[in-house]
Amino acid sequence: MAAQAAAMAAQAAAMVAQATVPDNNQPAAPAAPPPAASPAPPAKPDDHATAPPPAAPDAGAKPDEKAGEPEKSGKDTPAEKDGKAKKDETPPGKKGASVKKKVLVSAAIAAVVIVIAVLVWSALKPSGPGEGFVSGNGRIEATGIDIAAKLAGRIHEMMVNEGDFVQAGQPLAQMQVDVLEAQRNEARAQSRQATSEVASAEAQVAARQSDTAAARAVVVQRESELDAAQRRLARSETLSRAGAMTIQEFDDDRARVDGAVAALTAAQAQVVAAAAAVRAAEAQVVGAVDGVAAAEATVARVEADIRDSLLASPRDGRVQYRVAQPGEVLAAGGKVLNLVDLGDVYMTFFLPETVVGRLALGSPVHIVLDAAPQYVIPASVSYVSAVAQFTPKTVETASERQKLMFRVKAQIDPALLKKHVRLVKTGLPGVAWLKLDAQAAWPADLEIRVPE
Repeated sequence: MAAQAAAMAAQAAAMVAQATVPDNNQPAAPAAPPPAASPAPPAKPDDHATAPPPAAPDAGAKPDEKAGEPEKSGKDTPAEKDGKAKKDETPPGKKGASVKKKVLVSAAIAAVVIVIAVLVWSALKPSGPGEGFVSGNGRIEATGIDIAAKLAGRIHEMMVNEGDFVQAGQPLAQMQVDVLEAQRNEARAQSRQATSEVASAEAQVAARQSDTAAARAVVVQRESELDAAQRRLARSETLSRAGAMTIQEFDDDRARVDGAVAALTAAQAQVVAAAAAVRAAEAQVVGAVDGVAAAEATVARVEADIRDSLLASPRDGRVQYRVAQPGEVLAAGGKVLNLVDLGDVYMTFFLPETVVGRLALGSPVHIVLDAAPQYVIPASVSYVSAVAQFTPKTVETASERQKLMFRVKAQIDPALLKKHVRLVKTGLPGVAWLKLDAQAAWPADLEIRVPE
């Protein structure tokens, strides 16, 4: 500020100096007529009014070396006295110009003195609200959200333009879904096929269970046959000992018992085989059911992809950029739009270590924007960096950019933002004021004032 005052004072002094220097561009006074070749005789007292004015002396000649002049006596002649009187007379116009020039010079000097006094007073006057308050320069920022395509595809339609306000769930863009719809139809067909396989496997299980029941019935029959053969053999053995039965008949009864045992063993094996077939059929049923579930999951996945092809806003905000246009093909994750979350607006600024050490999260911050100095926006400290850094070039003050500072983030109340959502603008520069002394009162020009 002092340097600026000195520069302006020097400029004003130069203007005054220019005003006091005579202007060489003004037309010169008319030159006196050249002297006569020979000295004129002394004029008579009654005709001095018609005598020509005396010739102007040569600027290069010395006063005592005037060539061609006759020696003068101690007294002037009447003609000479009359010429001197006319020479000393000044025209009224020239006198007025001289007075005006003096007035202008005096006014310029007074203006310079006033300017210097004001600049020096401004430079020495303490700025800001005084002790107990600090400030930092920053800009209004908001959380950005990239709206991107989940899958590779072509943009079918864009439903919003840059600057539009959007609400959560509002459609923003539509991707083409022809391929996805074909995949969904294929998955549905696979689901129907898997369902029919489940029915076939369940029928196989029923058939194997019937075979198992039949095998078990055969086992019961073979057990009965074995029991009868064993009883017959016992009677034959008694009769054979008494001599009432031939040995051949006794051998035949023993053979019948052995045959019944073999038949029973075979029937029991059939039961085991039928049970194994039932388990295999049941496994096929489980596999078919899993196939149905997989097909249905594929259908659900494709339908989810179809729903995701309609790009919707995740929250309330404003469209910042349209990154892509209808008809463009994007890779998976390709950006389509950029939104600004108007519910998460803050100002980032930088403070020195001596101030950050006394700062607490949640401390009140009053923000004054350059574009709207009549308003004072309330905020609170939501983040303080743990590492010092050189402030970025976006900070307007060069002295601040040369210091190691701590980044501080002041969050604006979301309720206030929601109330005035259409007035929220990002990128606006401003000043964030903080109160370090809890007992100090906010000055009147920093009291909270928000739009109605």
